[in-house]
Amino acid sequence: MFHRLCVSAVVVLGLTTLISAAPGDDEKPSAAIKTLLDTQVACWNKKDLDGFLVTYWHNPGVVFLSGGTRSDGFDALKTRYHNRYKAEGREMGHLDFDGIEVQSLGADFAFARGRWKLTMGDGKVSGGLFTLILRKLPEGWRIVHDHTSSATP
Repeated sequence: MFHRLCVSAVVVLGLTTLISAAPGDDEKPSAAIKTLLDTQVACWNKKDLDGFLVTYWHNPGVVFLSGGTRSDGFDALKTRYHNRYKAEGREMGHLDFDGIEVQSLGADFAFARGRWKLTMGDGKVSGGLFTLILRKLPEGWRIVHDHTSSATP
């Protein structure tokens, strides 16, 4: 149920982006991308990893960098998230983003940066910074490159 709600939110976001971005439209991607990131947080906090992952480019070209490792392709990214947050005995916790900044890099590309914070059920908190490169695709804005760092000692 939660997955369908999150996926529906992402589909609506994509359709809204397509409708509002007619040829020649100068509108900056900031609002659509912030909504995409809000959708990520909402899906994560509902423990809907698949809904969270809809926001990424489902392509072998997507790249995720974190913790000194590089994951190439959507399947590798999905496996990494699943192993870390959904495997037996794992917990997703409560996700928050803060200080989101979005900058256009042209008609079909933008980057976003901000802070993330993950609070686990036992009260343990981790967090850090992220930089995302997003691309406007037919289905809407999608993350094509994610570099997330941890500021937790």
